[in-house]
Amino acid sequence: MSLSEKTIEIVKATAAPVAANAEAITTRMYEILFQSHPQIKELFKDADSEQHKKLAGAISAYAANIDNLGVLSKAVEKMAQTHIRAKVQAEHYPIVGVSLLQAVKDVLGDAATDEVLEAWKEAYFFLADILIAREKELYKL
Repeated sequence: MSLSEKTIEIVKATAAPVAANAEAITTRMYEILFQSHPQIKELFKDADSEQHKKLAGAISAYAANIDNLGVLSKAVEKMAQTHIRAKVQAEHYPIVGVSLLQAVKDVLGDAATDEVLEAWKEAYFFLADILIAREKELYKL
C-alpha cells in the first residue's frame, strides 16, 4: 500500500503551517489523549519531559519528507525501538490518531479543512502501519 498522490500533495502543502504549530499540536494531542484515555498515560511514565517536542519534530520531518520516506528509516526504527520499550501495542495507534487529528483541528482551526484532515489521517495511519509491522517483528525477538 502507498499513500495517494493527493494525500502527499496536501501533506506537503500543509507541512509549513503544521511545523510552525507542531509543539502546540502535540501538546494539545497529549491533553486530549490523557483526558479521554487516562490509562494510556502509563505508556509514557518513562518518557522524556520534552516528549511533545520530540513528537513535534517527528511530525514535521514526516510531513517534509512524505514523498521520500526512505530518509526517515533510521528515525522510524528508533521510534519502533522506543515503542517496544514502552510496550506500545497496535491498538494504541487509533487512539493516538484520533487525538492527533483533533489537536490539528483545534490548533489550526479553519485551515484544518475536512480535506486536510483526511489527508493527515491517511498519512498518520500509513506511518502507523509501518510502525506496527516493525514493532510486531521486534516483539518476536
